[in-house]
Amino acid sequence: MKKNRRYLLLLPLLILGLYSCAEEQYTPTPYALDLPSHFSEPKIPFDNPLTVEGVALGRKLFYDPILSGDFTQSCSSCHQQSLSFAEATAVSTGITGAQGNRNAMPLINLAYHNRLFWDGRAFSLEEQLLEPVPNAIEMNLPWIVAMDRLNQHADYPSLFKQAFGSEHIDSTQVTKALAQFLRTLISGNSRFDQYILGQAALTPKELHGMNLYTTEAADCFHCHPFEERFQFTTFSFMNNGLDKEGEFQDSGLGGIVANPNLIGAFKVPTLRNIAQTAPYMHDGRFATLQEVIDHYDMGGQPSATIDPLMKHVGTGLNLSAQEKEALIAFLLALTDTEFLSNPAFSAP
Repeated sequence: MKKNRRYLLLLPLLILGLYSCAEEQYTPTPYALDLPSHFSEPKIPFDNPLTVEGVALGRKLFYDPILSGDFTQSCSSCHQQSLSFAEATAVSTGITGAQGNRNAMPLINLAYHNRLFWDGRAFSLEEQLLEPVPNAIEMNLPWIVAMDRLNQHADYPSLFKQAFGSEHIDSTQVTKALAQFLRTLISGNSRFDQYILGQAALTPKELHGMNLYTTEAADCFHCHPFEERFQFTTFSFMNNGLDKEGEFQDSGLGGIVANPNLIGAFKVPTLRNIAQTAPYMHDGRFATLQEVIDHYDMGGQPSATIDPLMKHVGTGLNLSAQEKEALIAFLLALTDTEFLSNPAFSAP
């Protein structure tokens, strides 16, 4: 009888303990992605849903140099908001002064992308974000050291607990938080967007440029369509005739999948905010939009792996100077100034 009485005395304590644990559990707040009305819903990974706490944490990490070896660079060092989260140099320079061999891609509408990097080697944002921190020519910080820094930090353990339910921080949680923030970087309020929604007008020159863009005259629309999801990219990988046969310095996707038919194929970038993302191409070889248009007007360099959509090799497009000006005018209408200064995307 005494034994049963002892159990009865312990029962309230057990119930109180369970209640206390339930009280300490934290349920993150769902984050409502702000999408333009003409955009489709992106696919958010089921194991990394957007939350208010996760997005805020990712934003803080994005701007914090704590993830670089010498505390001098953050993600934002090579991805600046005013440049559509790209940078103004041909290739990036890491904390040791070492330079990479590729241009920093703009971080825009990444919620719609299923392969990352110019060569497509990452199949998710979470996978892509594992690379820059330990990369010797980028942030040059082993993940084990980065985790120690964050776990010893005055604020981060509690912020990670709010976002993911645990004060112990690992690289998976870091990449998930960063990915959540990056998926909120939605741009879809350029003058072009306002035009198609009936909220603004384009100039005659811009309309002429759009007509060139969407017809065989300039033949831009095959690789940078806006009818589907309004993203100005096919999300595919192409050899767009930058180099002649035997002159490739970078194999692109062909070097990742070991497929000789894909040598020189790189990701087709979005043209949204294109005026802010110079220099252009995977290696930043073109300084201006004029140079880019001149390249396509010439028809591209011949090679065995050039994409079939590059139909004007050897003949060129033969655009006039006025047509090139109109085409550039239309491309400038793809600038979303609100995105470039949105305080929700700026340093916290």
